[in-house]
Amino acid sequence: MNNIMLYAYTQHNLGDDLFIKILCDRYPNTTFHLLAPRDYDKTFLKLKNLNIIPRDSLFFRGGNWLATKMNQQQLLSAFLSRECDAVVYAGGSLFIQHADWKRQMKQVKAMYIKEKPFFLLGANFGPHSDQAFLMEYHQLFQQFTDICFRDQYSYTLFNDLPNVRVATDMAFQLETTDTKTASMMSVIISVIKPSIRSSLRGYDAIYYNKVSEIARYFMIQGYTVTLMSFCGYERDHEAINSIIHLLSDDEKNQIRTFYYQYKLEEALTLLSSSAFIVATRFHSMILGWLFQKPVFPIVYSSKMTNILNDINFQGSYTTFDGLKNLKAENVYESINTNTVDISNQISKAGKQFFQLDSYLKTKT
Repeated sequence: MNNIMLYAYTQHNLGDDLFIKILCDRYPNTTFHLLAPRDYDKTFLKLKNLNIIPRDSLFFRGGNWLATKMNQQQLLSAFLSRECDAVVYAGGSLFIQHADWKRQMKQVKAMYIKEKPFFLLGANFGPHSDQAFLMEYHQLFQQFTDICFRDQYSYTLFNDLPNVRVATDMAFQLETTDTKTASMMSVIISVIKPSIRSSLRGYDAIYYNKVSEIARYFMIQGYTVTLMSFCGYERDHEAINSIIHLLSDDEKNQIRTFYYQYKLEEALTLLSSSAFIVATRFHSMILGWLFQKPVFPIVYSSKMTNILNDINFQGSYTTFDGLKNLKAENVYESINTNTVDISNQISKAGKQFFQLDSYLKTKT
């Protein structure tokens, strides 16, 4: 059996947890060793080929402290992956330029072990504002075995490197045969807390007000509305509380909530059994399309804009700058206009794994 060291964004974010599931499902004869909090095994009880290396254990915390103190984080990574044939780093927005981006880059460098193939899958690059940020990653990426971005914009930044490819988002490869049929009067609104992102500070009030208006409008039309949190760590639950606070007592009794943590299959079933999705979360948009639902995107990041452009999306959507003028009835009307044929994206997403497929075939 093959062994792969797997790194991912392990903060109980539904979208990133999807990547882990898709990888493990695609390669049932490969054991993936994931560095994550010990409670991650609750999310993936059905995945028999996933081994959690608890990063919150006393052993790891002590080793990490010592490695950081000695500036030898790569030695710790080499120890963790000592029984592994290769390393995979899978995720979405892995390369956003933050104030402490050099510390983040050191962590990525530590994952790379020169003697082992290294595959970077599913990511987009940016947003970034500093040319030095771009150039340092350009230098690092030259060392990787394979890099497959999920959007054309990111690919264009690095397409001079022979190991860089592009294929659409990995989530399009999710197997959907077990999904429920639509409940024709159910609407999901996935939410975010805007102000945790520096580019969206100052938008909380207008966003919460607009989402409450949309929820109210759908409830008046007789729909069951669920406010959905994709990531508690990113404070989606605070957004839900703020939105509910704006509703009347009667509306508060009608509104439903879902807070994702551990229950991945339940979350997917909820999305797949809806009639319509108002998507602020990137992967609620992707999953809505995958489940053949009409989706109204509320675009908060260039990663959403880039994929809308990549699929030539012709439906209605809004950016955060457009929230002020958005009418709830226009969102409602999108039920009849915002479906998308993503059969091409499903096929293209499989190319994310092209090089990893080839590598693992040589190991069997």
